[in-house]
Amino acid sequence: MTGRIQETADDRLFTILNYIILFIFTITILYPLVYIVSASFSSSTAVISGRVWLYPVEPTLAGYEAVFKHRLIMSSFLNSVFYTVVGTTINVLFTLIAAYPLSRKDFMPRNAIMALFVFTMMFSGGLIPSYLVVKELGMIDTRWSLLIPGALAVMNMIIARTYFQTTIPEELLEAAQMDGCSDFTFVRKIVIPLSGPIIAVISLFYAVGHWNQYFNALLYLKHQELYPIQLVLRDILVQNEVDASMITDVADQAARDGLRELLKFSLIVVSTLPVLIIYPFIQKHFVKGMMIGSLKG
Repeated sequence: MTGRIQETADDRLFTILNYIILFIFTITILYPLVYIVSASFSSSTAVISGRVWLYPVEPTLAGYEAVFKHRLIMSSFLNSVFYTVVGTTINVLFTLIAAYPLSRKDFMPRNAIMALFVFTMMFSGGLIPSYLVVKELGMIDTRWSLLIPGALAVMNMIIARTYFQTTIPEELLEAAQMDGCSDFTFVRKIVIPLSGPIIAVISLFYAVGHWNQYFNALLYLKHQELYPIQLVLRDILVQNEVDASMITDVADQAARDGLRELLKFSLIVVSTLPVLIIYPFIQKHFVKGMMIGSLKG
């Protein structure tokens, strides 16, 4: 006897149904991704005629050539990299600065300050007041308009605060204080090294938000040289703003509609690839940070 619990027929049926449901969900999620990648490597005529289903038809790299020859793609891609790296750095710094003091029980006004933070989650001035504030600060049509207004997400701060409360024991702080360690030194040498999982989690949240943002850019930016890649993608997908003169090598072989089809799938792949590449490297921290940081403290 090995002590293994015997699986009943109902258990096996339940397991089979679970596998079937998960398989259907997986196909539902995976197929659009496969289709987009296949369409990006297919000719525009094959995509327009609906001949692309699972694998590339009439394989070609013309779509990617068109992407990198578009006059705004490279500049907008580099802009998105800048907004993501600099914006995420600012976000994480502000989040940690706010979260750690609010996690300390010896910080007396923490409840009042926390109430003010929560208040901002429920109520806001709205779009027009926000635009007027950005305008009065002189940030219209500048990179700062995409970095400063969203410098702190309250929900991420709450997750980080809860992580500090449940992970950093008070005894560790007391021992460090007895050795003459200041609060800044304690944060720099002890708290931050122990907070890798939660920093990875909030960094991913902030980075994906910066990479995918286009609405604030649509509101605050006027010059195309400052556009993030998502705003250029929106112009191509939604407004159909593709001028054949922008892409000289493709203009001779595709009409406006064909050119748009040639661009949009390739651009979707290019714009989502960085996030897909980064995520596996922080996945091991993601689950741990979310589970600990989401506990109520």
